[in-house]
Amino acid sequence: MERNSLVGIRSQLEMGSLENGSTNDLEDETLRSPENVAQKPHSTTLAAEQGMHLGCSRAHVKKIFGNAVYRSIKIVIFSNKLNLLMLFGPLAILVNKLTGHLGWVFFLSLLGITPLAERLGYATEQLAFYTGATVGGLLNATFGNATELIISIYALKNGMTRVVQQSLLGSILSNMLLVLGCAFFCGGLVFHGKEQLFNKATAVVNSGLLLMAVMGLLFPAVLHYTHSEVHFGKSEMALSRFSSVIMLLAYAAYLFFQLKSQRNHYVPIEEEGNQNEESPDEDEVPEISKWESIIWLSIMTAWISILSEYLVNAIEGASIALKIPIAFISVILLPIVGNAAEHASAIMFAMKDKLDISLAVAIGSSTQIAMFGIPFSVVVGWIMGRPMDLNFQLFETATLFITVLVVAFLLQEGTSNYFKGLMLILCYLIVAASFFVHVDPTPDDDSQLKT
Repeated sequence: MERNSLVGIRSQLEMGSLENGSTNDLEDETLRSPENVAQKPHSTTLAAEQGMHLGCSRAHVKKIFGNAVYRSIKIVIFSNKLNLLMLFGPLAILVNKLTGHLGWVFFLSLLGITPLAERLGYATEQLAFYTGATVGGLLNATFGNATELIISIYALKNGMTRVVQQSLLGSILSNMLLVLGCAFFCGGLVFHGKEQLFNKATAVVNSGLLLMAVMGLLFPAVLHYTHSEVHFGKSEMALSRFSSVIMLLAYAAYLFFQLKSQRNHYVPIEEEGNQNEESPDEDEVPEISKWESIIWLSIMTAWISILSEYLVNAIEGASIALKIPIAFISVILLPIVGNAAEHASAIMFAMKDKLDISLAVAIGSSTQIAMFGIPFSVVVGWIMGRPMDLNFQLFETATLFITVLVVAFLLQEGTSNYFKGLMLILCYLIVAASFFVHVDPTPDDDSQLKT
């Protein structure tokens, strides 16, 4: 029995081993079946499809990026016919390299900078949509007159302090007389049947700041020409630097006052319902994104910097070649280019009966230059070791003083018409003619005055 039981157990083990072997064989056959064999190419195909999908996604991203770049270039560059003048910038560099004719280099650089100044203002306005009123005001204060400041920095670098003084002075005169005069004149012609109104609060505050700037320029000049300095040659510079710091603090306080403390004083009259009965325009929306604005702002600033260097280096040569005084180039020609954007926008808003905006563009830009641009240049010259001061000479200081008085009297009523605009334009022609025959006094002339 034991033997039979052993035989039975052995037979069961053998049968079990056979069953296990058949199961393993079955599993091997299943793995080798056509269905599983077909799954391997399927996984390979899936991996290939995923790779193709990844490649398509990258191509799609590149297409989206390319479309975004094209759209941005189309909006910023090709939307304005004035931008055709941008071609003169590279042409100025080419003429300088090939011929060295400074008269043509100056003229071409001047034309090339004109659209860049306008686009720089556009990029600043677009960025201000994303930053809020306070930061937007600071951006406008910084980049609103960036072209003049960049030219001034390059002129300071070359030791041309008189070009800096006269170009900044010319920007103030151009905005207050030519830009504002053209806005009043064109707006008065369109709305000749009535007097256009604007907010007097803005005009009064800006007039006060401009008179403060005149005070800052007047005292160093008087100190110089009355020979009443405690330390000759040093007191004048020390007073200029001290006054510049005070003017910058005053302008910072003005920005805070305008943007935070008394914002309701700067609401345009048409929004209060006192001028127009029409419903206000819809809120404007940005045309480009925040990062596009920053990129374009950087590109325009860099390109203006490059052309400004060629422009400044060609001023003296252009004066000799064209037989035009440097004073006329600095006070009249350079500011007209820098204020081209303000000029166009001020006229456009005046013809739409939005005179508050025109006033903010013209007088606001003058205030920025007088209370920020001029003292900023003095501080930059201080850092660079250049003798930049607030002594703009008697002729220039007297011209600014009379201009501020004339404009302040015309603005005190809070109304405008085409005759007021014509008066301002004619005043600017007198100023332009005066600087065409004006020559800076030489050191010998100063020594004769002292004796």
